[in-house]
Amino acid sequence: MRWYWIDRYTEFVRGTRATAVKCISLAESHMHDHFEHFPIMPHSLVVEGIAQTGGLLVNEMNQCREKVVLAKLQKAVFHCEAVPGDVLTYRVEVQYLNASGAAITATSHIGDKLHAEFEMMFAYLDDNEFGDKQLFELEDYKHLLFNFHVYEIGKEADGVTPISIPDCFKD
Repeated sequence: MRWYWIDRYTEFVRGTRATAVKCISLAESHMHDHFEHFPIMPHSLVVEGIAQTGGLLVNEMNQCREKVVLAKLQKAVFHCEAVPGDVLTYRVEVQYLNASGAAITATSHIGDKLHAEFEMMFAYLDDNEFGDKQLFELEDYKHLLFNFHVYEIGKEADGVTPISIPDCFKD
């Protein structure tokens, strides 16, 4: 991922649910393009933030063995705008995980106010989809999850046991 639309996870329960936050700042360059004199967080970037929150949750469950992509945005309903100074809280719940992908439901809140609701599907890519091309370096992905504090706050699926670092990240 080249751009990150979440700042950190505040809850991460392996394969079950995750909560992440995104602090919206006027210092972000995209805020000046959308709309002039009335900056709002573009809905497409909120969708991407939810997709990153859920996609990393799904991919981490598989211990990096699969390449996960957003396959379908089934529902995206926005109830209000997010503006500089707001903190978006993304809550994602896995509805199912199977051999071909996963489905999630999610919400975005500004404080206690419901900002948006989502339903998304993720797919696993076949190793042959991109030939020799690698979508990301494993080391970069490892740093991303550590920077988002997944292994500091994460819990196993039971919601109690601290999450273990996958073998793919152990040196």
